[in-house]
Amino acid sequence: MNNFLILAFLFFIGCTAGWVLELFYRRFAPTNKSHKWINPGFLNGPYLPLYGFGLWVLYGLASIDFSAIPPVPRVFVRVLLIGVAMTVIEYIAGKIFIVGMHVKLWDYSQKWGNIEGIICPEFSLYWTLLGAFYCYVIHPIFYHIVNWFFDNLVLSFFLGAFFGILIVDLFYSFRILSKIRKFAAENHLTVRLQTLQKNIAGLYDRRKFKHFVFTLRENLLAPEILRDSMAQLKKKLPRRESKQDGDAATAKDAKEKGGR
Repeated sequence: MNNFLILAFLFFIGCTAGWVLELFYRRFAPTNKSHKWINPGFLNGPYLPLYGFGLWVLYGLASIDFSAIPPVPRVFVRVLLIGVAMTVIEYIAGKIFIVGMHVKLWDYSQKWGNIEGIICPEFSLYWTLLGAFYCYVIHPIFYHIVNWFFDNLVLSFFLGAFFGILIVDLFYSFRILSKIRKFAAENHLTVRLQTLQKNIAGLYDRRKFKHFVFTLRENLLAPEILRDSMAQLKKKLPRRESKQDGDAATAKDAKEKGGR
């Protein structure tokens, strides 16, 4: 079978399945006290490209022949590689957005053992278990699934339509991210996308906008909305003494000492 079609199908499955997984996780996450449905990721449609790339890596690892290794160590080595690979992918993706776009797509800062809030042992374990499930449960029957899919011409056209919509969505969403990046650069901060989405969703609720699919709308993501959202965030953060405040306090101290 054409390797390109296999990779395209894998990417489609990974993107959509990952989106569904994240959708339900965020719906019932302890941090989502209102239990609202939140569209995960920075794209508008029902897909998360990071999971698509992750499934490519899993497919490659599951296809490697480890027959030279005894059965029990073989399982350990493969699962270990899966965990390391998934964690590395997550770190690289998170770092690219932080450095390039000043946007933090997820934040593990409150998790034990986290590195820069991008990766942490807890979620590395989750990715390892999911990867092992794919490798030992789904991968053995994957070719049958792909054959069935491409035997149905209508479904093949659907795959093409999926990539067409994804490309349009990528252009649209990156244009929005560029506005957020500009705002973040001007204010010397890194925007936490999940927090921003929740705050903007609250603003949309008050303005009676529908916001599940188009969580970040270009025509509504104006500087005043971003400033309003950031003001809400700053209320939750400890006040940091500015240089002017420090200079004023120093001058006042000197004056009082001089008076004595």
